[in-house]
Amino acid sequence: MLWFTAVELIVRDGQRIIRSIVPVADCDALPDAAQQIFANLTSARAPLQMGARTIRLDQPQVMAILNLTPDSFSDGGKLGDDPDAITAAGIALSAAGAAILDIGGESTRPGAPVVWEGDEIKRVVPTIERLARTGAAISIDTRKAAVMEASLAAGASMINDVSALLYDDRSLSVAVSSNGPVALMHAPSQGSDPHKGGDYDDVLFAVYDWLKARVAAVEAAGVARSRIVIDPGIGFGKSLSDNLTLINNLALFHGIGCPILFGASRKRMIGALSNEAAADARLGGSVFLAMKAIEQGAQIVRVHDVAETVQAIHVWRGLRDAALTAAT
Repeated sequence: MLWFTAVELIVRDGQRIIRSIVPVADCDALPDAAQQIFANLTSARAPLQMGARTIRLDQPQVMAILNLTPDSFSDGGKLGDDPDAITAAGIALSAAGAAILDIGGESTRPGAPVVWEGDEIKRVVPTIERLARTGAAISIDTRKAAVMEASLAAGASMINDVSALLYDDRSLSVAVSSNGPVALMHAPSQGSDPHKGGDYDDVLFAVYDWLKARVAAVEAAGVARSRIVIDPGIGFGKSLSDNLTLINNLALFHGIGCPILFGASRKRMIGALSNEAAADARLGGSVFLAMKAIEQGAQIVRVHDVAETVQAIHVWRGLRDAALTAAT
């Protein structure tokens, strides 16, 4: 439901950046390296197979955030520790239109303590087991191999790792054997504090190059590229200016050839742009950023406010349908 008539050709020659606009009709004459990127830009992304569920990526999909933590920046402790109540919340998110439920048992907000893997497993596994029985497509948001293994055994089918499988030495082998989708996120550090560092000469190319190299390494280890999803890591060790640059240029990341997962829901940058609005008062900014990403082709948006985001997507699709009909 997206189309374009020209591309921006960006040539990096040492410290020089040369930019030009090339009409699509002239793209056959692009250099070989650019031809591959253009092919990535225009090719369809394969559906994600999550257990018995097939998540098609020919339309934007919503990933719902289900935090089972007492200290997450936005909704920590909101759901308590009652698996039945949490399961009901997960079912409600699916009913509101979430294609994927992303369940996490450790906060990765700035300054959050590292959670022992045993405690993290106790937090997430009972809910995963219950929600898996409903047929939901479940992602486990963790950077620890033991939590990945326990969650996959309980019924999760996707790994969403803020460290891109670098925090835990065993994570990559777990991902290889899982046969499910794997989301690789950029962060300036893959240590205990993923926000540490973040001094970029050019944040756009730094994140692009890092993700491209990480995808290549994970693919070489045995994870098929069709199973890899990439996430630029909005808010992780990045300034407001860095975040705005990445969001305004999100389409560049299609050149890597993997589906894009975008997560900016309720993040600090929204407060910084809206008179320091509290995390629970950032709905408007969250929905706008999700739609900004979708208009640049992001296949998955990770959000707290599912019903509102799904409604915005439905309206957007209606407008795009009408525009396509008028064009033909």
